[in-house]
Amino acid sequence: MAANYTEADIKSLDWREHIRLRPGMYIGKLGDGSSPDDGIYVLLKEVLDNAIDEHIMGYGKEVRIDIDDEGRVEVRDFGRGIPLGKLYDCAAQINTGAKYDSEAFKKSVGLNGVGIKAVNALSDFFEIQAWREGQTKAIEFSRGEVTEEMKTPRKEAADSGTRLAFEVDRSIFPERAKFRDPIVERMCRYYSYLNPGLTLVFNGKKFKSKNGLLDLLSEEMEGESLYGPIHLVGKDIEIAFTHTVEGGEEYYSFVNGQNTTQGGTHLAAFREALVNVIRGFYKKQYDPSDIRAGIEAAICVRIEEPVFESQTKTKLGSATVSPEGETLRTFIGNFLKEHLDNYLHKHPPAAEALQKRILAAEKERKDLKGVKKLARERAKQAKVHNKKLRDCRAHLGTKHKLASASTLFITEGDSASGSITKSRDVETQAVFSLRGKPLNTFGLGKKVVYQNEEFALLQAALGIEDSIEGLRYNKVVVATDADVDGMHIRLLLLTFFLQFFPEIIREGHLHILQTPLFRVRNKKQTVYCYDEAEKEEALSKLGKTAEITRFKGLGEISPDEFKFMIGPDMRLDPVEFEEGKGVKELLAFYMGKNTPDRQEFIINNLREDVDRQVDEEAA
Repeated sequence: MAANYTEADIKSLDWREHIRLRPGMYIGKLGDGSSPDDGIYVLLKEVLDNAIDEHIMGYGKEVRIDIDDEGRVEVRDFGRGIPLGKLYDCAAQINTGAKYDSEAFKKSVGLNGVGIKAVNALSDFFEIQAWREGQTKAIEFSRGEVTEEMKTPRKEAADSGTRLAFEVDRSIFPERAKFRDPIVERMCRYYSYLNPGLTLVFNGKKFKSKNGLLDLLSEEMEGESLYGPIHLVGKDIEIAFTHTVEGGEEYYSFVNGQNTTQGGTHLAAFREALVNVIRGFYKKQYDPSDIRAGIEAAICVRIEEPVFESQTKTKLGSATVSPEGETLRTFIGNFLKEHLDNYLHKHPPAAEALQKRILAAEKERKDLKGVKKLARERAKQAKVHNKKLRDCRAHLGTKHKLASASTLFITEGDSASGSITKSRDVETQAVFSLRGKPLNTFGLGKKVVYQNEEFALLQAALGIEDSIEGLRYNKVVVATDADVDGMHIRLLLLTFFLQFFPEIIREGHLHILQTPLFRVRNKKQTVYCYDEAEKEEALSKLGKTAEITRFKGLGEISPDEFKFMIGPDMRLDPVEFEEGKGVKELLAFYMGKNTPDRQEFIINNLREDVDRQVDEEAA
């Protein structure tokens, strides 16, 4: 019998309850702070965006960010300061803010009046304070509720501006969640690139840029520039780009100071406009992929009332520049048509170097055509004959309701793949089995990789032979043994993806599967432990007489046990890398032909570990 449906079933949540009940709607994934898109960084960004917007409007040249070891964040700007009578409204009144008035904040990042309120609701401690005209006022909150309030402003001789401090609520965020300095420093660097003249001070370290996006390219670019970066600046738009000998396309895109890591309409407009201008200048219908091969570009636009595809603002959805209706496509297209065409006419050496890069990409593409054809034929054959891929039903980019859960496990050998295959969810989890150690691809061209049967089959399984847009799985998980051989295979796979498909890593698709090192059990309970500390904790819980099993490889784990390890609570480490020159140098050291250097490094570090162990035992 159906339950009664009455007025009593209709519930209205206040803003605090809604944010706390559905935090993902406001800050994306919660995370532990190991990924730049984890929720704690979204909270920090919401606070920083307000300070940056003040600078953009011409108020304040410095922003100070302090984060202590306990995770307490404090941000102080030197802008105009929130009007003291509206301090509570700005911190705790949903859909309240100055940014609805386009005269006050014409091209702001935060426009919906939600950001600071989300920080407030999701913080165990939240304090907001403003200084204006020699007076100050402060209010403290906990989980959105006022705990202490300065009822009337008091006199205080301090620079005008706003200070906001918060500590995230550990009942919502993982207990282990913490801010990572490198990620915060990267945020500060990007804010400085986009706001020349602004100084950001994070825990005493200063970040300031003189040349904007030119500084970004020179500091972040990995390959060697083939010509001096082209820097074009106009009203509400800045573009810097060059080409390198490296393959692929590298973009840094921003809207109103917001790093749109997933691109959007402005990036699509730039990529299209670049092709059109280049074709027009050289009077050749070059293939778009050849024009953009090896490009390293940064683009920033400032538009009124931007529309992002989510509250986390990582992808722009707006099609227009302003309420008057000029499209981004027209705006960016016209800007490049005038300024880039003029630049190339005035700088013949740059124009010549650019054309040489395009012709080199064209030659490489044509040389690869036959190899790709062979790879596709192998792939078709593999679908019929090769049993290395155990596919699933849900795939990324399809209308399947579980498409976002699609996962491919890359395993070493048949024993490991056998256990995963028997215990996997056939709807969303696929398995690709390597036959052994794959080819070390460092320093090799795409042609060699396509000729390698193992990688050709892997590319076909992933659907990325032509581009990452064909990726068939949302998560690509490297599942190797936790021994020397397993680690080596992991490094070889990481080298392959970093060299030829960095977008898979950049867009958060590549992960490492954590598998337990120990199983501790008694007659009543079984605990899987991922390190020595967890093993000791399990022994104290289950008793010293508990049975301990040390897993030597994935093949030793039974299918029944694997169900737990690749189930909803499986532990995945996202593969991430800091954009910039360091990646190539890192690969060259660990995967290049400098064996003596590596050997010396290993020996020296092993000695240090042995000495430390001896000292500890002596103590």
